[in-house]
Amino acid sequence: MLRGKTIVLGISGGIAAYKAASICSKLVQAGAHVRVIMTESATKFITPLTLQTLSRHPVYLDTFDEFEPEVVSHIHLADSADLVVIAPATANILAKLATGLADDMLSTTLLATTAPILAAPAMNVHMYAHPAVERNMQVLADRGVRFIEPGTGQLACGYVGKGRLAEPEDIVHAVETWFSRKPRLAGKRVVVTAGGTIERLDPVRYLTNDSSGKMGFAIAEAARAEGADVTLIAGRTTAKLVDNSVRLVRVESAEDMLREVTARYPDADIVVKAAAVADYRPVHRSESKIKKKGEQLTLELERTTDILATLGSRKTGQFLVGFAAETDNVEHYAMDKLQRKRLDLIVANDVTQEGAGFNVDTNAVAIYGPEGLVDKMPVSAKRAVAERIIDHIVARAGGKEARA
Repeated sequence: MLRGKTIVLGISGGIAAYKAASICSKLVQAGAHVRVIMTESATKFITPLTLQTLSRHPVYLDTFDEFEPEVVSHIHLADSADLVVIAPATANILAKLATGLADDMLSTTLLATTAPILAAPAMNVHMYAHPAVERNMQVLADRGVRFIEPGTGQLACGYVGKGRLAEPEDIVHAVETWFSRKPRLAGKRVVVTAGGTIERLDPVRYLTNDSSGKMGFAIAEAARAEGADVTLIAGRTTAKLVDNSVRLVRVESAEDMLREVTARYPDADIVVKAAAVADYRPVHRSESKIKKKGEQLTLELERTTDILATLGSRKTGQFLVGFAAETDNVEHYAMDKLQRKRLDLIVANDVTQEGAGFNVDTNAVAIYGPEGLVDKMPVSAKRAVAERIIDHIVARAGGKEARA
């Protein structure tokens, strides 16, 4: 399954760099074309000649070393890669990738590639557990970087703990597993909503909520990674879309979102309503700025159209997923919403729980189906939560034929 695949092997400067020779050899034996990039510090532990001999290709060390005049090396490597493997991935290279620092051949290529990245961390146990390293790994996981868990045991520094580079056989197996996976939502049309809606009082003021859109964006990208044709309908957000192959439609109000979602609903296979849509809007919207008068201002509000209930009432085979952000009685409100709105799944969270509310990179959710609780996740990166949600959607809806 690796035959003909181009794998860029990035080796950074840790004692475990010597294992990269075995990784390279095994990948080549499996039929892969391996292109090796080493950091300067990696060359202190293992020579480029070793990797050149094993890979049968020049080893890239310096951004300014151009072996082929007709191409720019780091761009050519980035574009040609089917997969990038970083082994070992030190705290330094993870920090560079997380913050977008590009000061050598490896970090520059990592920023330029659109290929999936597998990183195999290796470092001292205390470094691995440091909040800065954990934060960088979370940022990278949210962007879709996959990690190969380090082992636990005797480390080169003398400590015993988690931080040993995974064995070469395990890393090669992870690579084989990556290429053997099939897009589980190929041919499916998925609509995801994200962010908060805006209900204007006047040209300069509006009612909204704290939603950042991060959860919806993560779900859209996770669905796209599984091969789906994804449309993301987003209101006010602070999240950034990493995967540009996701179709992004911007809206402002609940009415705007209703219009865009219902227009696409008949052709959709799966709809995930992760947006925090306003329940009420001003009855009257002033065309000019409302001037300050008196000590009080009374606003008259009216209900917006319940988008999720509307979709539920119009179901003709679509798989419909809702969200419930609650502050108490989470299970009761979630199950009530699922039943009233004819949902197939609902994802609920207690927004008062630390790490599970709005404007954070993590979430803790409970997933309910018509039969009740089907899964529960502790505080985790939103990308990891998104992938778990997609797993449940695939298990329940993935076998259905795509809509005509």
